[in-house]
Amino acid sequence: MQELTNVSRTPVFPDVDMEELLSTIDTKLSQMDPISLEQMSGIKLMNRIDTKYLVDVRRLPALLDKAKSDYYVQEIAGKRKAFYRTLYWDTADAQMYIVHHDRKLNRQKIRVREYVESNLTFLEIKNKSNKGRTKKIRISVPDENIKSHEDAVNFINKSAKYGIDEISGRLRNQFSRITLVNKGKTERLTIDISIKFENCVTGNKNTIPALCIVEVKRDGNVYSPFTSYMADFRIKKKSISKYCLGMILTDPGLKKNRFKMKLRYIEKMLSKK
Repeated sequence: MQELTNVSRTPVFPDVDMEELLSTIDTKLSQMDPISLEQMSGIKLMNRIDTKYLVDVRRLPALLDKAKSDYYVQEIAGKRKAFYRTLYWDTADAQMYIVHHDRKLNRQKIRVREYVESNLTFLEIKNKSNKGRTKKIRISVPDENIKSHEDAVNFINKSAKYGIDEISGRLRNQFSRITLVNKGKTERLTIDISIKFENCVTGNKNTIPALCIVEVKRDGNVYSPFTSYMADFRIKKKSISKYCLGMILTDPGLKKNRFKMKLRYIEKMLSKK
């Protein structure tokens, strides 16, 4: 565990026997009805509301047990967990991280994400407005070396707040994603587990094995069975950017005081038996 600076104490996160736990999760997923990527493409959430949770991964099997009667699980190439790799781009002084840390709206993140099972790679720009709305635009790219591809360079220079010459690869992450769709097809949720980080500047690597990040995306204020499960389990709404989490865990030189309460929340949550 890398020591965190600018935080009053270093968080201590528990180790988890992920091999056994992942096997249990796979068993639970195998008991759910599948939905294909093609079937999911027809699901349009026109007035989307997003709700995020930070969850102890050891509670995931019980949550999946509850979900199996109400949700489909996405299946790609026979797999019910999809593997993602991401390279986040930022300026030399980490302006995209700093803007988020300082809680400014109208902020932006730039990333290249590889969807491994689908054999697809996209350059994505995420914008968050001063009304809290998130909008993502993206183009397909051959690989993460976006400065070598004219379409990617033009896309950045046209659509991003930062020019292509101002940014470079800053943080890598990888994770496995479970995607569920409710049987009414008014809700989609993602469950990210086994999240790992590597900082391109410091060379530091880090992970919180016991943490999973859940995001519920539903059409308007329609009823969500999953948010009811969370209430039953007394799991409160809480979010953190994977980019910001990875940066504070791998770059001791960054300011991070605004995130220390979330780190303590994660530590306290994961320490419960």
